[in-house]
Amino acid sequence: MDKRTRILWIDDEVSILKPHILFLEQKDYHVSTASNGNDALELLKKEDFDIIFLDENMPGLTGLETLVGIKDLKPSIPVVMITKSEEESIMEDAIGSKISDYLIKPVNPNQILLSLKKNLEDKKLIQKKTTSNYQSEFTRLGMEISPSLSWKEWIQLYKKIVYWELELDNSGDNGMSDILINQKDEANRVFSKMFTKNYIGWLNDKDDNKPLFSHTLLREKLLPLLQTEEKVFLIVIDNLRLDQWKVIQPVISDQFRVQSDDLFFSILPTATQYARNSLFSGLLPTELKKLYPQFWTDEDEESSKNQFESELLGEFLKRRGVNIKYNYSKILNLRAGRKYADSVKSLKNNKLNVLVYNFVDMLSHSKTNMEVIKELASDESAYRSITRSWFDHSPLAEVFSHVADMGATVLLTTDHGSIRVKNPVKILGDKQTNSNIRFKFGKNLNSASKHVFDVRNPEDIFMPKPNISTSYMFCQADDYFVYPNNYNYYVNFFADSFQHGGISMEEIIIPAITLVPR
Repeated sequence: MDKRTRILWIDDEVSILKPHILFLEQKDYHVSTASNGNDALELLKKEDFDIIFLDENMPGLTGLETLVGIKDLKPSIPVVMITKSEEESIMEDAIGSKISDYLIKPVNPNQILLSLKKNLEDKKLIQKKTTSNYQSEFTRLGMEISPSLSWKEWIQLYKKIVYWELELDNSGDNGMSDILINQKDEANRVFSKMFTKNYIGWLNDKDDNKPLFSHTLLREKLLPLLQTEEKVFLIVIDNLRLDQWKVIQPVISDQFRVQSDDLFFSILPTATQYARNSLFSGLLPTELKKLYPQFWTDEDEESSKNQFESELLGEFLKRRGVNIKYNYSKILNLRAGRKYADSVKSLKNNKLNVLVYNFVDMLSHSKTNMEVIKELASDESAYRSITRSWFDHSPLAEVFSHVADMGATVLLTTDHGSIRVKNPVKILGDKQTNSNIRFKFGKNLNSASKHVFDVRNPEDIFMPKPNISTSYMFCQADDYFVYPNNYNYYVNFFADSFQHGGISMEEIIIPAITLVPR
């Protein structure tokens, strides 16, 4: 069976193409020709081709009319339009009909060869180049992973790791992706050591040389925008990681330009109750509980842990002397999302509009509890793919479009990220110990693992202390806590699920993106 690449070339002046055809056949391509659109479509019904070169200006069926017929018969086949005309309208019609390439006559053989490689061998060439580039970068990345890195250097290193994750996703090189996963695992272990060594000092030290944290984000990023911009939207996508931002960025970039692409650190625990309340209040947990006890909900209470975000935001603005008209909305399901997208233009007269969108958080929890989602999000790449697919079809994408039409600036951020957990760690605690598998607090906590952040004095990290003997333990890297009782069941139940609450680059280092309309 002939395994050569099969080309169909459609041109009413096919006789003058013989030198091109001979050139391609010498390169081991198989070329069939048709002198008009009708013959080409009949041939396409009988035979399979890998790519089509199509003359735009032909008697009878024009090139564009033939293109419509080709797409009806074989919608996925790449078509390269060739024309003498450089009229913009013709180019736009061809591009709108989903051509793969556009060449202007006269074309030379090397142009044809380049188009073939770009459209047929593009993926292989990209994979080969990406693999080669990552192999060169692998040693440099390995040498950068060091406990001596500053927090700023860790941000840059994490950016590089995410960059290569996305590049290897696009290349489809699973072998290299596995190597990068191992390298990221190592980086997470070292990052966790650096973070636990410095976290208490960062929170208690007045020195400015420390990361931007949850409780300082709005002060440093939102307030300056309110002083300089006419309209501002603060959009908080719960549980949004850097890699997930990067996969939805191309969609948003159609309407917005990235003015600043910053990363900040979530406080501990990297869980919604603490990190998001801290973000909106501008306070650490014990500060919040002391100053606004009416807005604090203890872990053991059954009511929502984030029911006072609007009030906390209002108090934050009041303390900062900001007297503006603002709206706060939270989206918990698709119906609410659609309703908000339909009505967002009614908010155009507000100085500030705040939108909390919970879908990504629901997706990560569903990864644990729903087998269908567990299969779909079987690894990091699949998790990113689901995020992109969701965003493409979500009301939130419509919201961004409407906000761009309003001319508003957007601060897009999150409260924490999540990590795919793989390594179970045994822990002991009393019956009142909380249920989160990435962090625990309670009396008599005990774990044999060396890889936990054990905080015996909760005040050191500005966390409440319900009892005199309460302590906190945080998982590091991809660990997760499991009790000895029913150990194997829970190990298997939670393995490879996406969780948050602990210490990892994915949970801690999170995006704060300023977007301005194009």
